[in-house]
Amino acid sequence: MYIVRKHRHRTAVYLLDYACSEGIGSCRVPMATFNEHNHLNPFFDDDSVSFMRRMLENSGIGEETRLPPGDFYMPASNSLREARSEAETVVLSAIDDVFAKTGVAPDAVDILVVNCSVFAPVPSISDMIVNRYRLRDDVSSVNLSGMGCSAGVISAGLAAGMLQAAQVRRTAAARYALVVSTEIITSNFYVGRERAMQLSNVLFRVGGAAVLLSTSDERARFRLSHLVQTSTMGTHDGSYSCVFQEEDGEGNVGVNLSKDLLAVAGESLKANITAVAPLVLPFSEQLLFVLGSKLRRVPDFGKAFDHFCVHCGGRAVLDKVQRSLALSDEQMEASRMTLRRFGNTSSSSVWYELGYIEAKQGRMRKGDRVWMIGFGSGFKCNSAVWECIRPPHQPDTAWAASIHQYPAGI
Repeated sequence: MYIVRKHRHRTAVYLLDYACSEGIGSCRVPMATFNEHNHLNPFFDDDSVSFMRRMLENSGIGEETRLPPGDFYMPASNSLREARSEAETVVLSAIDDVFAKTGVAPDAVDILVVNCSVFAPVPSISDMIVNRYRLRDDVSSVNLSGMGCSAGVISAGLAAGMLQAAQVRRTAAARYALVVSTEIITSNFYVGRERAMQLSNVLFRVGGAAVLLSTSDERARFRLSHLVQTSTMGTHDGSYSCVFQEEDGEGNVGVNLSKDLLAVAGESLKANITAVAPLVLPFSEQLLFVLGSKLRRVPDFGKAFDHFCVHCGGRAVLDKVQRSLALSDEQMEASRMTLRRFGNTSSSSVWYELGYIEAKQGRMRKGDRVWMIGFGSGFKCNSAVWECIRPPHQPDTAWAASIHQYPAGI
């Protein structure tokens, strides 16, 4: 069983541009540094250090990812002050870049949607942005928390719906929505010894993205074609609890990543495929999809999409998706290289993946269709389909200096 919400256009919604944060340059964490800090950290015993080292070696994460400054203290500091500092550094740098790219002034923004799952300060991150950029007093501001790694797609869908509703009320001028997706790692550092909760320390890294949407196609780079949200939490308790923030036996707070996560993600992906397939596949593939349960055949989504941005939750998740969708190594390249270069940046990962594809000169062409797939706690699988109107003039800042080094480690 699943819940589906399909994006039906009343007014077309366009993506003007997006920007991904480079992270905090001085906080690069090669594997050797990660392992040394865990060894020196008084919170962890030798078994914990050994476990996290093995998980990192098999994670698909490379040598260039970033952790927040608080993780480098001895012992690590996950204070509110450190978390706010991380949020300001990551979020504001991405927003600065997207305003510079688009030429849109902050006071033109009508709608602000921010998502960050674990860190929910008072005032909120959206309030921080309104204050920093002096957004208008009548800006519609929304701050989402607890939505997990699929929240980047959810936020884009929410902003699109708000833009459409606003355009109905006022049709004379273009409307603009700023979407910010991030996860603040400082506040999520786990200091206990539960293996399922230590995994979050291994996988998650600093990152964030800012996206500017509009009801006007002037200067637009993509058009939003479809948005499909599916959830399995209403009927399966295992889905609801497979990514769960809780306290361990000693009162340490962390996110428990259940051993059932891959199976749950697979079921959630099937639900999303069932909803997406009729919207995007040619008739011949739709027919085979209907018969698929008997033929055990996966539709050829390469006939519907030119590019795939699959949330890079970890190597095991990407392997599962690749098998489930019968995708080639080339079709999975953006996801695997984003995992290697930036780690799991949660809800912003799909934007880093889009940035990778566009940084590879000539890969993105006018008319190409992109399938973004995000997984998140609950359990949810959400996807968005974008059609390219205009390829970029230059790579996104996050990839500009390093794209020549990739693909690597395949």
